[in-house]
Amino acid sequence: MTVKTLLIVGAMGLASIGIASAKSYDIVLTDPTMAGATALHAGQYKLKVEGNQAVFTDVQNSQSFTAPVTVQNGKTKFDDTRVESTRQGDMDHISSIDLGGSSTMLAFR
Repeated sequence: MTVKTLLIVGAMGLASIGIASAKSYDIVLTDPTMAGATALHAGQYKLKVEGNQAVFTDVQNSQSFTAPVTVQNGKTKFDDTRVESTRQGDMDHISSIDLGGSSTMLAFR
């Protein structure tokens, strides 16, 4: 193997480790909810952050929904994952999500 090949294989290996170790967070929505312009029905979701996107995967049917977010880092870790929302009309609208075990907060546009 050439040095170039080894570097490419090494870079791909490191990239796959980052993808495999992406943390997911469990959230439960008790009512229909808007995450930005994305409508989510009530249910249990796995939430992952991919860059400036929040990816909600419905636990029941594995359907995924993506919403743009602003990722903000605080100084202290959040004890648990918390969804902050407001009621507008007949739907909740997520304003932010604190990611438990991290100092990361997702702000929805």
